[in-house]
Amino acid sequence: MLALVDVWYESDGKAILKNINMTFEPGKVYAILGTNGAGKSTLAYVIMGLEGYRPTRGRILLDGEDITDFPVTERAKRGITLMWQEPARFTGLKLKDYLTLGGKNKVSDEEIKRALEMVGLNPHLYLERLVDEKLSGGERKRVELASVILLKPKYVVLDEPDSGIDIMSVDMIDHVVEELAEKGSCVVLITHREEIALKADHSYLLCRGIVLKEGHPGEIVSFYKASCDKCDHPNEPTERVGEELRA
Repeated sequence: MLALVDVWYESDGKAILKNINMTFEPGKVYAILGTNGAGKSTLAYVIMGLEGYRPTRGRILLDGEDITDFPVTERAKRGITLMWQEPARFTGLKLKDYLTLGGKNKVSDEEIKRALEMVGLNPHLYLERLVDEKLSGGERKRVELASVILLKPKYVVLDEPDSGIDIMSVDMIDHVVEELAEKGSCVVLITHREEIALKADHSYLLCRGIVLKEGHPGEIVSFYKASCDKCDHPNEPTERVGEELRA
């Protein structure tokens, strides 16, 4: 289990995440919802342990081990992966080398072919292509999803996996998430899209860095649509909302 226990994160004296308590179990899918600026991507960076994103307070536990101060490399070795909202590009690196980490990721040609086909890319057309600016944003996102499949992570955070790709790709994302969960991965989805969030087993709603509400995805999505989509004070939880949640 991956657990965030009373986690706070501050930047330039400002609290971005406040008293975050979350648990993530292998084989399950989680959705994290919230308006822009709620702290969703910051939460992803804190989980991954990126430079400059260590908790100010609280602990991060992985299978009972305290990894709060572990660098990103150590977390990656323990099976934690982050798929960026804006994937990087690499001049001179072929897609087939990227997917196998230059041969370090021991996967078969058949596994590579299947992963590419799962994300809607023809292996014969893409394996020799470069992971550079000639790939569109949607193609680059699909490549990143294929790499996640091949990594077989224990825990993976997908930050806005649907951004930059057409609406018809939602089914593709669903299939990738199902594949990962069936193989035992824990998938954490950061998304604005209702149909993606509803595929989760459990959901969290962030508002100005706090967990405003958690529970069944249907309940959280309904609350989000009713209270957050039309909110005239985004990321400013009011006493009225707090009273409603306590009730």
